[in-house]
Amino acid sequence: MRIATYLHDGRRRVGVVEDPVVRQLPDGTSPIEAASGVRPVGPAVPLADVRLLAPLQPPTVRDFVTFEEHVEGVRRSIDGDAGVPDAWYDAPTFYFTNPYAVIGPYDDVPVPPGSRVLDFELEVAAVIGREGRDLTPEQARDHIVGYTILNDWSARDLQSREMRVNLGPCKGKDTAATLGPYLVTADALEGYRDPDGFLRLSLTAAVNGEVVGKDLLSNMSWTFEEMVAYASRGTTVRPGDVLGSGTCGNGGCLAELWGVRGRRDPAPLGPGDTVTLTVEGLGSTSNTVVAGVDPVPLPTGRRRTRERP
Repeated sequence: MRIATYLHDGRRRVGVVEDPVVRQLPDGTSPIEAASGVRPVGPAVPLADVRLLAPLQPPTVRDFVTFEEHVEGVRRSIDGDAGVPDAWYDAPTFYFTNPYAVIGPYDDVPVPPGSRVLDFELEVAAVIGREGRDLTPEQARDHIVGYTILNDWSARDLQSREMRVNLGPCKGKDTAATLGPYLVTADALEGYRDPDGFLRLSLTAAVNGEVVGKDLLSNMSWTFEEMVAYASRGTTVRPGDVLGSGTCGNGGCLAELWGVRGRRDPAPLGPGDTVTLTVEGLGSTSNTVVAGVDPVPLPTGRRRTRERP
């Protein structure tokens, strides 16, 4: 089942997509509730007549980094280091990103204030449908309600500078995160699962119609169930939480290509560039970059005298 959140006749609705139409669900139905099999009540509306929004507004977004090839390329591009850190293999590391930055599958993306090196990141995200804590990977499968495409837009110049503080990215990842076009229920993707438990989905990234990256989701080093288990360790995952796979390899972002090629080729994204991400079984997103705003000036940190009371 494919679940969409959309605008039609000035109202926000949730519906079930049956190409080439969407059928409205009862008012107040959440995307997570929709996945349980709520029956449509409204007439069929052509998809061409609605504006697709992000399929859900998550309370939290954890973004993992589970592709070795991406780590190798981006580390070389941003930090100038080679290889994958040994610590990366210890656990499926993630950071929390901004749920308020979530945008729809076809929304414009403003250039982050002060950035000149904008990049995309091709990912798939799992969505939690049921609360759980300290889950095993086997238990975690029943807590994943579905999947969607995630584009974790990245201001590489801001990211490179701020991560020198050893606290992780902040404003380098704070302007936009695309989700969409649909929430595809987990059962619809079971046929893609390989013998090791990975979803073998083809991934493609294109900039202005030119393909720059291709990979398989099954090249992840951890399954989504293992990621959910780790995320739930010592805490609770709740319905609507989003867990991103991290960027795929082989051109899943520009920074990886820059690290491999030793130059910024293709060039960083700018106003007018359109990024289209396609994932087998999930659909496509297509966002166009537009001019952003200038950053509000702030002083640099003061070097204090460290006077004591």
